[in-house]
Amino acid sequence: MREITHYIGGAAFAGASGRYGDVFDPNTGDVQARVQLATASEVDRAVQSALRAQADWAAVNPQRRARVMFEFKRLVEARMDELAERLSSEHGKVIADSRGDIQRGLEVIEFACGAPHVLKGEYTEGAGPGIDVYSMRQPLGVCAGITPFNFPAMIPMWMFGVAIAVGNTFVLKPSEKDPSVPVRLAELMMEAGAPEGVLNVIHGDKAAVDAILDHPDIKAVSFVGSSDIAHYVYSRGTAAGKRVQAMGGAKNHGIILPDADLEQATKDIIGAAYGSAGERCMALPVVVPVGRKTADEVRERVLAELETLKVGISTDPAAQYGPVVSRAHRDKIAGYIQTGVDEGAELVVDGRGFQLQGYEKGFFIGPSLFDGVTTAMTTYREEIFGPVLQIVRAETFEEALELPSAHQYGNGVAIFTRNGRAAREFASRVQVGMVGINVPIPVPVAYHTFGGWKRSAFGDANQHGMEGVRFYTKVKTVTARWPDGDAHDSAFVIPTMK
Repeated sequence: MREITHYIGGAAFAGASGRYGDVFDPNTGDVQARVQLATASEVDRAVQSALRAQADWAAVNPQRRARVMFEFKRLVEARMDELAERLSSEHGKVIADSRGDIQRGLEVIEFACGAPHVLKGEYTEGAGPGIDVYSMRQPLGVCAGITPFNFPAMIPMWMFGVAIAVGNTFVLKPSEKDPSVPVRLAELMMEAGAPEGVLNVIHGDKAAVDAILDHPDIKAVSFVGSSDIAHYVYSRGTAAGKRVQAMGGAKNHGIILPDADLEQATKDIIGAAYGSAGERCMALPVVVPVGRKTADEVRERVLAELETLKVGISTDPAAQYGPVVSRAHRDKIAGYIQTGVDEGAELVVDGRGFQLQGYEKGFFIGPSLFDGVTTAMTTYREEIFGPVLQIVRAETFEEALELPSAHQYGNGVAIFTRNGRAAREFASRVQVGMVGINVPIPVPVAYHTFGGWKRSAFGDANQHGMEGVRFYTKVKTVTARWPDGDAHDSAFVIPTMK
């Protein structure tokens, strides 16, 4: 059986923990590989490798670091098919979705290629008599990333792309459910010209996470996952004196006003709710039609779209989505559906009985649809992370605005309307971090920044864009005066610019 090892110091490293995790093929339900699980010893080995490489890497000028990023991007693009196939085989998402996963990560790498520009500091000539003041951005040292199963290419590249480009070295702990692509990305980073130890990958569970959070030589930790774990990572990491950004869960809403293009809005909602089997933090699992007429029409249109939606294996080019990542996750989604029924929601479409002929042991679950969902229901309050769409009806614009604003999560929201004034007011007032206007999945482009509010994010810095640069650097400000050769008395008071 294939064994997935750690990647430390530019080479595969077989740990000595003796602990392994199973890596499944979600299409068949079979174990296809086993992955080593690290202890604190393996984590420390990775950190020491990164520590040895960091000073020399930081001394490389930004333009040369950017050239490594350019070459890394070229290598990943050249191996897109290989990477997408491997990603789909471990995650279950369809090949087209895996390619999008990789491409979205590469867009952050493209941004990171601009490191020479984004690292330019500020300069003031003549801030005082013969005094100039300037600032510079310098790397933190060794940084770490803890990434989830749902985007095993994109989210690691969000993190290590910016961190490495600005002069840090990096220790990545990807999800143990689909670990192969992150290792391959580290190999390609070395092939692109990064020195040994610049990017290391260790696999593991809570033991590895805790070792990262406690390690004194790791200066910053970036995390994406569930909100409870995000809060844990933020609390433990900051208690250890680290800079931490921890992105959590979501319950994104799609508000549909009566004047919206309902045909387009419905198609957008279907793709955003059921794409990647709903395993996206930016999925859109709650649709909020405003007014009874709008709600009834949206329901009928969704039902019509679901009749044509195809669930298939990840390599089926006609499939809109594939299996979920694990049997346990499939069962968890099914449990949420039953909870919705028990709490009184109308289960319009039940996907729990879905089976794919020839793949009966795969982790498939069909699309489900609820109507009559209320804010008191568990399925509304919590993140299901599966192919389940819920209709929450609103009578007015104000009621629709209040729903996402009052929710415990504040990751993303979308509004569908032709009314520019309504859209502008909604975007201004809604208490959510990312807003789409007639855009169902409002993930910002790479040179902007990604991050939610409330229990969707812990910490003050968002992912990628200039927020990412600020997170992975520290500012040093220099106040300089060059004497003219004459001796002067020392100042015993704080200098001013008079």
